Amino acid sequence: MTPLIEKFVLHFGEMGSRWGINRTVGQMYALLYVSPEPLNADDLVRELHISRSNVSMGLKELQGWRLLKRASRTGDRRDYFTAPDDVWEIFNVLAEERQRREIDPTLSMLREALMESVGSDVDRHAQSRMRQMHDLIDEITTWFGEIRQLSPSTLRRLMKMGTKIKSVLRKL
Repeated sequence: MTPLIEKFVLHFGEMGSRWGINRTVGQMYALLYVSPEPLNADDLVRELHISRSNVSMGLKELQGWRLLKRASRTGDRRDYFTAPDDVWEIFNVLAEERQRREIDPTLSMLREALMESVGSDVDRHAQSRMRQMHDLIDEITTWFGEIRQLSPSTLRRLMKMGTKIKSVLRKL
């Protein structure tokens, strides 16, 4: 691993723990992302100096997040893995998985809580606050779903417009 790649891999490992994945999984994904060729589990063990069992568990986790693509080589029975080339595809997969794992269960719980009959002022207050939270999350989720359907070129233009709008608002 070159010093440049090692710096990237180590940083992704550190950030992984902040994103809700463990350090090793973050490092594995970073290495797979920057690798010019698909890697197999033995390659990951060798490059990252981690155990085969950690690699196996990490690969399963990354596959569960739909962040890996399998590749094969003629005459080699081992599985090889690579990250998608398109960063927009990665972004969309991460957004979908985060929504499925985190946002959707929260919205379901809030819907259930809002359907409950309440008798006390404390519960009415709590339910009112839960409704505000539900409505905000629901609006953001709907908006974000619309945004994710835009093409990458349209998204880039939209983001650039946001920068221009911010500049104009500062002058007001």
